[in-house]
Amino acid sequence: MPKILIAEDDQRVRASLERALTLEGYDVVTAGDGTRALELHAEAPADLLLLDVSMPNADGLSVCRRIRARGDETPVLMLTARHDVADRVAGLDAGADDYLVKPFALEELLARLRARLRTVATDDDRLHLADLQVDLDGRRVWRGDTILDLSRTEFDLLEVLVRNAGVVLSRAQLYDAVWDGDLETDSKTLDVYVGYLRRKLETDGRSRLIHTVRGTGYVARDGDGVDS
Repeated sequence: MPKILIAEDDQRVRASLERALTLEGYDVVTAGDGTRALELHAEAPADLLLLDVSMPNADGLSVCRRIRARGDETPVLMLTARHDVADRVAGLDAGADDYLVKPFALEELLARLRARLRTVATDDDRLHLADLQVDLDGRRVWRGDTILDLSRTEFDLLEVLVRNAGVVLSRAQLYDAVWDGDLETDSKTLDVYVGYLRRKLETDGRSRLIHTVRGTGYVARDGDGVDS
């Protein structure tokens, strides 16, 4: 199973996360501060780093910046108690792949870990979901043997959803990722583009891959299912 490095200065939170992820079958190592996390990762690289933003010696942002500065692309999921958009943006700008705001549901954390680890396990330049292939370098998409003609925005939206397959993304997250936060979250633009994608992805009776989660946003997942 993948190796996950947890860096969290709160001993109770650290122990709780270690126990939960170990029960899920992950190989878990822990650190109580950023400096120790960097040492452990240098000695035996982890497959994913779970970093608390606020830690002594070196905080989560500093750890992320340091590993990115040396070309290390290990996925980083940041944990933060800060709800301000500016704080979350700082984490993403530091090189984090994702973030969770405390308190969070364990189920959501596990889903985000699976999504990040699935992305690492794919080809360097392709994402896969069911019979869907997304060529990141060539910006091409196939459903089975059929190549789909997508606009730039359609491709960008599909890439974000498939990268986070299994993770429910809020409307705000999708507007930030695809439209750089230039549109209001109550705009209908997102729904219009989801409709465009569905029509192109579901030709010839193919199963639905983009599902609506009412009151929240959208999720890419395999299987017909019933939108919630």
